[in-house]
Amino acid sequence: MTKFKIKLAAILLVFGISFGMITNVATSFNSEPTVTAEAATLSASQKKKIAKINSGLSKKQKAAKKWIAYRESRYSYTARNGNCYGRYQLLKSYLHGDLSAVNQEKTANKYVAGRYGTWTKAKSFWQHHHWY
Repeated sequence: MTKFKIKLAAILLVFGISFGMITNVATSFNSEPTVTAEAATLSASQKKKIAKINSGLSKKQKAAKKWIAYRESRYSYTARNGNCYGRYQLLKSYLHGDLSAVNQEKTANKYVAGRYGTWTKAKSFWQHHHWY
């Protein structure tokens, strides 16, 4: 019976590895697109407001914010997952009914500043927990 359990465990392990269930290798090689179709549809006014909202962030902070946005929603401002919404998968209650891209950017910055202090710290937390 013990040999059977060992063989079964070995088979399941090989099966799991072959389908990427144990390692994250399959997703770690995905290239990130630089501009999404959705981001390209933002108006000039929205883009200007978003740039102003993010103007206080360093390049490193902007990169961490972009990294989180990609993993949370593939940069989609309309992504939905349960009670979370948008590019940064914020709780809908945080957005107070305003689901606009501009409000998502502003609210995400406030959320991260309050909870983690910086986007790089939020990214570090995400890397360990797969959420932020």
